[in-house]
Amino acid sequence: MLEKWFKLRENGTTTRREIASGMTTFMAMSYIIFVQPTVLSACGMDFGAVMIATCISSAVATILMAFLANYPIALAPAMGHNFYFAFTVCGAVAARGLGYPWEVALGAVFISGVLFILLSFVGFRVKIIDAVPSSLKSAIAVGIGLLIALIGLQWSGVVVDNPGTLIGLGDLSSRPVILSITGLTIIALLLALRVPGAILLGIIATALIGLPFGIVKYYGLVSKPPSILPTFLKLDVLGVFRQADFLSVIFVFFFLDLFDTIGTLIGVSEQAGFLKKGKLPRAKNALLSDAIGTVSGAALGTSTVTSYIESAAGVSVGGRTGFSNLVTAFLLLISVFFFPLVRMVGGGYQTPQGAVLYPVIAPALIIVGSYMMRVVKKIAWEDVTEAIPAFLTMIVMPLTFSITEGIAFGFISYAFVKLVSGRGKEVHWIIYLFAVLFILRYIYL
Repeated sequence: MLEKWFKLRENGTTTRREIASGMTTFMAMSYIIFVQPTVLSACGMDFGAVMIATCISSAVATILMAFLANYPIALAPAMGHNFYFAFTVCGAVAARGLGYPWEVALGAVFISGVLFILLSFVGFRVKIIDAVPSSLKSAIAVGIGLLIALIGLQWSGVVVDNPGTLIGLGDLSSRPVILSITGLTIIALLLALRVPGAILLGIIATALIGLPFGIVKYYGLVSKPPSILPTFLKLDVLGVFRQADFLSVIFVFFFLDLFDTIGTLIGVSEQAGFLKKGKLPRAKNALLSDAIGTVSGAALGTSTVTSYIESAAGVSVGGRTGFSNLVTAFLLLISVFFFPLVRMVGGGYQTPQGAVLYPVIAPALIIVGSYMMRVVKKIAWEDVTEAIPAFLTMIVMPLTFSITEGIAFGFISYAFVKLVSGRGKEVHWIIYLFAVLFILRYIYL
């Protein structure tokens, strides 16, 4: 049956190798099980329900990728998308963000997923990918990385609010800050040694170190899964259209999902040798798995589900078929029984000053942020018409705590600089369209 479904021999792999690949991918990506509930609970969502929604939606999408496309590419809620959901759309930080109820934000995720499915049949996704210049694509990834790293530094206590300069250096002698720095050091060391699952192992090690100091509370390891009912089918699709900024919110959710998916598929497929003359066979099925994952995730109660670049870890140990994904999906599903461990790792620590820190999760965010900086070298810095819009895109995101504003500044400045420099023909009409829409948004909203 395995040979019939996944063609193991044809793809030059074995059952044992696929099992090892699936386990390796799970180890590399499973930090999201701890991070996702922590991030989305910041905007009022139930911690336990988000964890269950994350595990189930990830498993469903990963299984779909296995059977529809036969690729060893796992899926889960995307880093960056979850922060856009919690901090920009819902406004998890006071006085920042649009202030959407999380139910409405889930509705926006659902709509973006449905659009992803519908536009699969008319080739519009390819047009958008071709329209956005590579410098802005890279800058958006870098900007999101900077935002994630900044939040990680704040959650660790290394960076704190400062009335004079907005942010400043925290108390490096405090126990939670020391724990976060220790965790960051452990993860960095494991990554340098190329240890599989370095981020997950680093998170667990940091939690264990925090136990005797009272920073981390022990709740047990295994239990009955928490209820998913607090988030299940709570999305408010109609409520999206009652929001003033609903078009830009849906666009950003769709935009991020599109480029994350395409980038991951190309990156992992190139490493595994799946590309044939520069094209990916069964690409439509792979993208469909991603889109269905987003729709089902929104229904269950989590942010955008997309293909995970950490799948490259599984490919590196020989994974070549969807059978690897079945192993990863199985491990995601049994993770629902480890809620006490997730609560222990993702729970906050309240300082004597009243601030809530997440010293165990914070190091992982800083590391993920550093990962996303790699593509900065792809920006043509010697070309001012490319460099300035890219810089504005990158810097505005962390300074405004808003991915939308970064994209808006990038699109507007790119269209303007190219136009006034006499190179307006280099800009796709889609960029001009969104630049005008973003300008109108600033004028009237």
